[in-house]
Amino acid sequence: MIDDPDKTDRLVRELEASLPLETRLSQSLKETLTKQSQDLEIPDSCHVTRLFYMGEEGGIVCGLDIGGPDSKTPYIVSITHLSFNRRIPLFRQIDAYQRHRIKKLKLQNSRNY
Repeated sequence: MIDDPDKTDRLVRELEASLPLETRLSQSLKETLTKQSQDLEIPDSCHVTRLFYMGEEGGIVCGLDIGGPDSKTPYIVSITHLSFNRRIPLFRQIDAYQRHRIKKLKLQNSRNY
């Protein structure tokens, strides 16, 4: 099991109550989004405006406000590709979730080879 269901549900509820949350995009995510949306300048930071839990396979994913409210392209990415300010109240919980999920995915992937 990758995610602890109780902890994950609690984190999703707390994050939803705190929306919108400012976040920074990882450099690799920014490069990927730039390739996919060449007509739009992808910012270094944006806001998480929606949250979804995609189960064990997908984890927590975030809807981003890139392109503004009239954007026809939804930007939905894994929370593991985002960085949050250490000063926000939920930083420790987000950081713990990200680290735990990345570690579990690496372990799972190494077993599959």
